[in-house]
Amino acid sequence: MLTAGIPILDAIDSIAEDTKGHQRKILDTIRRDLQQGKRLSTTFALFPRAFDKVTVNLVKAAEEAGTLETTLKDLRDHVQKEVEFSDKVKFAMIYPSLIMIVFFLVLFSILIFVVPKISSVFSRLRMELPLPTRIMVWASDIIVHQTWYLVGGTAAIVALMFLIYKTNRSLFINFFFSWPLISGLVRQIDLARFSRGMHLLLSSGVPITSALELCQDVVIKKQSVLLISKSREMVAAGKRLSEGFRSSKVKIPSILIKLVEAGEKSGTLDKSMQDISIYLDYQVTNALKTLTAVMEPVMLVIVGISVGAMMLAIIGPIYGLIGKVGVR
Repeated sequence: MLTAGIPILDAIDSIAEDTKGHQRKILDTIRRDLQQGKRLSTTFALFPRAFDKVTVNLVKAAEEAGTLETTLKDLRDHVQKEVEFSDKVKFAMIYPSLIMIVFFLVLFSILIFVVPKISSVFSRLRMELPLPTRIMVWASDIIVHQTWYLVGGTAAIVALMFLIYKTNRSLFINFFFSWPLISGLVRQIDLARFSRGMHLLLSSGVPITSALELCQDVVIKKQSVLLISKSREMVAAGKRLSEGFRSSKVKIPSILIKLVEAGEKSGTLDKSMQDISIYLDYQVTNALKTLTAVMEPVMLVIVGISVGAMMLAIIGPIYGLIGKVGVR
């Protein structure tokens, strides 16, 4: 809209017409503050959940340089890529989530409707059951006869996890993203988001030390934050960013370090960061496809084996009973 020559207040009004809820309140606040003569970056800073530090400082630098229109366009592309990242991850999790939902539906159906009837027969006949069958009978008894204890225990666990997430979000996130299949993918996503943020900040004239400090907020894993923090300290001490990457314990592909070195030597580090982000976007997309392709058959096999084991735990004693009756 700004490119088309529409005043910023009119542009905000046009966007607000199709917006509701909390986003509408943010737009109304931005419009009011701009009418009062405040800067756009100052208003953005009031909503840290909607506008991160990178966005706020980019807008601030653009306001000072008179390049707000160009910067907002770059931010639009940045947000679009972040949304695409999020959509790809969500899409990759749809199929495994559906499989797990179906599995738990089958599991609870067996424990609630099938096992109680079978266990009553075994109880009347005073049969000695194998361990897998006894475990299933025990689980069924808890679900059917001690429902409130189960619900209370589950609620307590969920509440504890929510409390940990709220009080120590980094601990929760790092635990979840430390799983073998996910850890490498998250590291690539962190590097992609970092390089994209660095490109935006450096191309807007933000000093490299400030850009590194701001980019600590765009990554997920603690190791990534430490990598950026250590690199910033080395840059502040007069060393190159590539040296900080080389000395890091975090595994960084050598091609990325060479691209950074090339950018430092030619004075086009912002362009190198853009090239790195494009390369990593491609790598992450392929990694997500591979992860999905691997998870689908693995989860099907796990679910199949689990359901088969449950059925054997039920059918095994029945066949044993039939065998005893046949002998008699």
